[in-house]
Amino acid sequence: MPSCSLQLIGFSVTSKDLMKDSAKKVVATNRKASHDYFLLDRLEAGIALQGSEIKSVRAGQVSLRESYVRIDDHEAWLVNAHIAPYDPASTLNHEPRRPRRLLLHKREIRRLYEKVRIRGYSLIPTMMYLKRGRAKIEIALARGKKQYDKRREIAKRDAEREISRALRRRGS
Repeated sequence: MPSCSLQLIGFSVTSKDLMKDSAKKVVATNRKASHDYFLLDRLEAGIALQGSEIKSVRAGQVSLRESYVRIDDHEAWLVNAHIAPYDPASTLNHEPRRPRRLLLHKREIRRLYEKVRIRGYSLIPTMMYLKRGRAKIEIALARGKKQYDKRREIAKRDAEREISRALRRRGS
């Protein structure tokens, strides 16, 4: 890929630098979230982690399956996310399912709290990733799906799959 550069009043930024800044390594995803919820609004948040926790996150030993975000006392907390203990830390290890504080601005927390107060909405973590060496989590404002919504989505996916198979057979 050719390297192009951009000159801005004394600053030089190459395409390599831009790619490095936007690069993120996905550590864990909550695949069940899009099946069980309508994901409406997404937001990136930092996470306050201990030393042994960030080592486990970098090793990819994270599960977001049953986790959720709770807002209380003007703070957002990631609850029930499992970050496996880091073996070399031995006695200085962390509790795997402890609540972890999310790093958000006060106005973001206030806006999310107002939306969550409405009945039927909740905050669900959808993905954890590393961005510039820092652990970040993507949370989504979500509304629960009913059973018939899930069935409708599965039927729609099956119909699309059948159409694509038919088009493939016709084209060859």
